Amino acid sequence: MTRVAGIDCGTNSIRLLIADPLDGALADVERLMKVVRLGQGVDATGRLADEALQRTFAAAEEYAGLIRDRGAEAVRFVATSATRDAENRQVFVDGIRERLGVEPEVISGDEEAALSFAGAASVLPADGPSPVLVVDLGGGSTEFVLGDRAGVRAARSVDIGCVRLTERHLAADPPTAEQVAAAEADVDAALDLVEQAVPLGEAAVLVGVAGSVTTITAHALRLAAYDPARIHGTSLDGATVARACTELLEMTRDQRAALPYMHPGRVDVIGAGALIWRRVLKRVEAASGGRVAGATTSEHDILDGIALSVARS
Repeated sequence: MTRVAGIDCGTNSIRLLIADPLDGALADVERLMKVVRLGQGVDATGRLADEALQRTFAAAEEYAGLIRDRGAEAVRFVATSATRDAENRQVFVDGIRERLGVEPEVISGDEEAALSFAGAASVLPADGPSPVLVVDLGGGSTEFVLGDRAGVRAARSVDIGCVRLTERHLAADPPTAEQVAAAEADVDAALDLVEQAVPLGEAAVLVGVAGSVTTITAHALRLAAYDPARIHGTSLDGATVARACTELLEMTRDQRAALPYMHPGRVDVIGAGALIWRRVLKRVEAASGGRVAGATTSEHDILDGIALSVARS
């Protein structure tokens, strides 16, 4: 059995999963996340900032040491939205190759969507409702994937994410009504594009993944600390989710920072993540005629999909 490692480098965070393949699934050996904000300023400048690159390279060096120490023999490094958008992405590619000895893959939005679905679907019950709509709410982009155990039926990646919308619109603390309206208009326009490719109304269940969604769920549950075991698999009705999203969006930065489950690297962008998630739930509920009025949260996402792809190759 070959121990594998997957690395997901997104707009806001870089994450590592070292795992042992086990009966078509994964047994975690190490799971880590660092907020490096690789996408800092990319939406405005089209370039990866030097300081963002250095933060990311430092995390990659740490991960390289862990991969060696834990004996992972096969490694896949995947980079997503921020790197796709950057004109100087070759600097990033060269720096990662030098530190990890693997070629970083700057994947398309469609492949990102497929990996997100594979990770989320790996822990769904075989006899559960189908099809499933998986929404991976990231820093620079959000992926919408409709599928079942047989695989992906339809997918679309759109350029809305918690970092991108924060930098583009939500400058005030807390955001003004005008800023919120402008951000919501961006989300609604993106959801119009999604519906051209993904029949949202066909979904039997909505599953949300990634840090914004898990943090919103922690807030809705009023956890005393971030607890993945409590968060994973939690299903909440739409009203509860909307209330949690609105509270996070309307808080000041200091109020969000004081929450016991809030990662410091999410403090300034969770409001935008909450705005996006609230809008997504509203659209899915409308598309399904009220049949899907809430969401389930999964701690398993694109990172698991990356590691699974290594194990199955």
